Amino acid sequence: MGSQNDLGNQAERQAQRMKKAEHERSTLLGQTVYIGTLGLLFVLPMVGGAYFGRWLDSLVAGYSVRWTMSFIFIGVMIGAINVYLFIKD
Repeated sequence: MGSQNDLGNQAERQAQRMKKAEHERSTLLGQTVYIGTLGLLFVLPMVGGAYFGRWLDSLVAGYSVRWTMSFIFIGVMIGAINVYLFIKD
């Protein structure tokens, strides 16, 4: 009788684990939102840096992309840090 009771308890624990795993499994929509958030965290600082750098370059006489390229690079670095901190949490 004891072995049947143990078998029943093991089956019940396994069923509870399966239900918990199914409940915690990410959905396609949740994964899409997560990836989209990561993309925005990376791209927005880069685009903001490009616009700010272009504005600074327009203030300088002649053709220059020095500020634009500098701020794009800074935006990439800030975006990478944002993504790292988001994933870490």
